Amino acid sequence: MQKHSTLGEYIIRNQKQFKYSSGELSRLINSIRLAAKVVNHEVNKAGLVDILGNAGDTNIQGEDQQKLDVYANDVFMQTLTNRQIVCGIASEEEDDFVTISGNNGANSNKYVVLIDPLDGSSNIDVNVSVGTIFSVYRRITKAGTPVQLEDFLQKGNKQVAAGYIVYGTSTLLVYTTGHGVNGFTLNPAIGTFYLSHPNMKFPKNGTIYSINEGNYIHFPQGVKDYLKFCQEEKENRPYSARYIGSLVSDFHRNMIKGGIYMYPTSTKAPKGKLRLLYECNPIAFLTEQAGGVASDGYRRILDIKPLELHQRVPIFCGSKNMVEKAIKFMEKYPKDAEY
Repeated sequence: MQKHSTLGEYIIRNQKQFKYSSGELSRLINSIRLAAKVVNHEVNKAGLVDILGNAGDTNIQGEDQQKLDVYANDVFMQTLTNRQIVCGIASEEEDDFVTISGNNGANSNKYVVLIDPLDGSSNIDVNVSVGTIFSVYRRITKAGTPVQLEDFLQKGNKQVAAGYIVYGTSTLLVYTTGHGVNGFTLNPAIGTFYLSHPNMKFPKNGTIYSINEGNYIHFPQGVKDYLKFCQEEKENRPYSARYIGSLVSDFHRNMIKGGIYMYPTSTKAPKGKLRLLYECNPIAFLTEQAGGVASDGYRRILDIKPLELHQRVPIFCGSKNMVEKAIKFMEKYPKDAEY
């Protein structure tokens, strides 16, 4: 059996690809790896310990927090804070960003992290795959000063790294630093991630569409028309509908098999449902690095200027030809999108 690189070996070997090769970004990815192993251990005990169900609180978006949401958030926040690798963190589960000070009260670290600690956590009670999504930016304010909101409200095209972890039948960490997408599978026996999915790419065409069709009546006309197109018996259609309800799981499947993931606006969610900074930007970065397309239906996700930490936007991402076809349907109904 051919020996696979470990994640640690891969990071060291490719460190010179980073524009600012100080080792700091490498240590940051290593910290995310460590936190992922801790969360994975707890996720796999769900049902054996009191970690399932509602935590009794709501997050800043007014959504019920699951116990594992809170646990995963605490693990990632503590791991990144204690190692003093970043100067600030923003989490989907926190009201505001967190400033991290160094031992001298300031922080000269270069990077901020934005994170969705446990995507799809409502599925945990029924043993469906969940995940973590993360995004890394180089701060734009002066090093040694406290981070500011502007350090987090950067366009997605300024990301230096992004990735996700799938806690499923196997635990997989997938990430990019702007030089392609690679996936690493955890060997639980020894606690090591091995390179298992090198140079991941979206097929240009696919046969899967992923959307919550229960909201069909609330969708824009362009989306309704595209769904009819997907269901027509022509050429290689109808496509197969596959929707798990965990963004990471749906996205990961589509990247491997070829497909489109959609969470559009609706009359119930006029600005969309997914968060630009914690979900859409990192997923869009990964999509483009894997040869796919990510759009809000009218413009490139990575070019959207964030206006607030918990901003929501619609998203269409996946195989190039499928997303471009969906955009053509959307463009028949032009709209000035304001998020």
